[in-house]
Amino acid sequence: MTAPAKHPENLVRLYSDGACSGNPGPGGWAYILDHPATGKSRESWGAEPHTTNNRMELMGVIEGLASLKRHCQVQVVTDSQYVAKGISDWMKKWKAQGWKRKDGSQFKPVINEDLWRRLDELLAKHTVKVSHVLGHNGHPENEACDRMAVAAYKALIADRR
Repeated sequence: MTAPAKHPENLVRLYSDGACSGNPGPGGWAYILDHPATGKSRESWGAEPHTTNNRMELMGVIEGLASLKRHCQVQVVTDSQYVAKGISDWMKKWKAQGWKRKDGSQFKPVINEDLWRRLDELLAKHTVKVSHVLGHNGHPENEACDRMAVAAYKALIADRR
């Protein structure tokens, strides 16, 4: 019989999602942190009254990383190509260009620069790999994060009535 695979003690899987009712509109974010070595997980969510879907997608990852107390190997799993490509492809170039992006022949400020800068600070504290999954396609943790993010903004709307 084969022994179960051992996971590194500092491996964490971070599943995240964001949702918005209107874009812009009220929005929610959520994450699940899974620690395979212990089998433990935790989740959190939040909402903002006037935001965009991309900001909420970023907030899920930011809040998840911010909750980590020590250096970890983090596997970020997101259904947002904006977040996945931003982390793995675009951010390095934006930083080199003074947090500007090329738009035709001009350089313009990176959209959501405040959140990208915060995410950059948090990524520097960990060893991170990003995976993109298709949203609303049966991925259990992604579906759970979506439900929590939607519930978060719906609760915010209900509280404001």
